[in-house]
Amino acid sequence: MEILAGLFSVGFFVFIFIILPILFSGIRIINQYERGIVFTLGKFSGIRSPGLNIIIPILQSIRKVDVRSTPVDVPKQEVITKDNVTVGVDAVVYFRVIDPAKAVLETTNYSYATAQFAQAALRDVVGNVELDEVLAKREQISAQIKQIVDAETDKWGIDVENVKIQNIELPQDMKRAMAKQAEAERERRANIINADGEKLAAQTLADAAKLLSDSPGAINLRTLNTLERISTEPSQKTMFLFPVEMIDVMRNLNK
Repeated sequence: MEILAGLFSVGFFVFIFIILPILFSGIRIINQYERGIVFTLGKFSGIRSPGLNIIIPILQSIRKVDVRSTPVDVPKQEVITKDNVTVGVDAVVYFRVIDPAKAVLETTNYSYATAQFAQAALRDVVGNVELDEVLAKREQISAQIKQIVDAETDKWGIDVENVKIQNIELPQDMKRAMAKQAEAERERRANIINADGEKLAAQTLADAAKLLSDSPGAINLRTLNTLERISTEPSQKTMFLFPVEMIDVMRNLNK
């Protein structure tokens, strides 16, 4: 009996401290935003869904893959545009894992690989357009980069959702040249506006003069109105008044 009790104690000890921990090590909890890639003796054997999952300890292992939309920064790249201007451009890539098995089996680090492809595509696309297009057509360039990266990462089970160019850094001399150009453009617009205003004012004066000359007595009323306004001012003035008829006679003599 003592021997059986001893064996029972040893067995209980082995079960509690050795076997039970091994059994518990086979329990895996996968979150809703994850998928589990199961390997049996090193071979891919399936994909586990979110929730409580049990694997065979020692013989099986599981790797969790996040299937949420993931942003990856593309660091600033020094790129020479088509018109030989060096600019610094950075971007951000948004991607999602749609095939967890491919993402794990086809590449060692799908996030890093996607960022590297986006970096290369950014240099290629920006290098094939001129600076004005880079500044004015940022969305179109981002769409081209997305299309290139999405096609390359499809074999990894990656879906590139969006690519956004964030910053475009110009050389200092180019910034000064663009500032001068913008200032010259503003000055040109101001001159055009002033010229249009003067033209409109001249046309208005011409119309008023024609209206006064066509209306008998209108010039007399205008003259009296002017004299009344001048006479009310406090400064001392000497005014010489000529009859309007005399002015008309002198005008006819000149003709």
